[in-house]
Amino acid sequence: MGFRYYYADRIREKMPGFRGTDEELQAAIDDLSLLYNSAIRVLETRLDILSDDFDKKHSHKPIHHIQSRLKTFDSIMEKSARYGIEDPLNNLDTVRREILDIAGIRVVCNYEEDLTTMAGLLHAQEDIEIIKVKDYTDKPKESGYRSMHVVVAVPVYLVNKKKMIPVEIQFRSVMMDAWASLEHELRYKNKGSLPQEIVDYLKGCAETLHKVDEQMSRVRHEVLKDDNKYSDY
Repeated sequence: MGFRYYYADRIREKMPGFRGTDEELQAAIDDLSLLYNSAIRVLETRLDILSDDFDKKHSHKPIHHIQSRLKTFDSIMEKSARYGIEDPLNNLDTVRREILDIAGIRVVCNYEEDLTTMAGLLHAQEDIEIIKVKDYTDKPKESGYRSMHVVVAVPVYLVNKKKMIPVEIQFRSVMMDAWASLEHELRYKNKGSLPQEIVDYLKGCAETLHKVDEQMSRVRHEVLKDDNKYSDY
């Protein structure tokens, strides 16, 4: 992962306004890549450790799987323009302050209740800062989308300094992730828009999967009761 193939001369062809040398531009690109890739690695490791320790203590592994991505340099510049950042190529410090999802991690949990568990465990770590939370689990978006978005700042220790780097985490249950992934694919294949009847149908599917999420959670708690007939399964 990284800004592969993003070299100063190629960027300058599309964005010729950088006021420094090619070497300075390349160094800035490489610095961004190092910092945000490192933040992703730090956070993935911490989440894996927390999930493993939770499993050890409670015989339940909250995390099903983790995915990560780093925005391309082009998309960072495009989003900076949408945010109204003036001359972003020459103001990369401002870009880093304003664009909080350059690095992104999707944490897919087994059950909906695991979202708050993992977010809480991460929040409890002393050197992690919570920057922003948007919870769409109980109040989904109009489309039916459910998830918990948490932006955190994680420490990245370099040779002679420490940097706090923001990472956006999307916590989803398996059901939420299945719906969101398929809905995104359908929109992508239809150039970003869908007929209203399909939108309504997908919203109904999202609600159905939410009910399945709740039912599976109830089944899990029933199975884990000490005095139930499944306890030795």
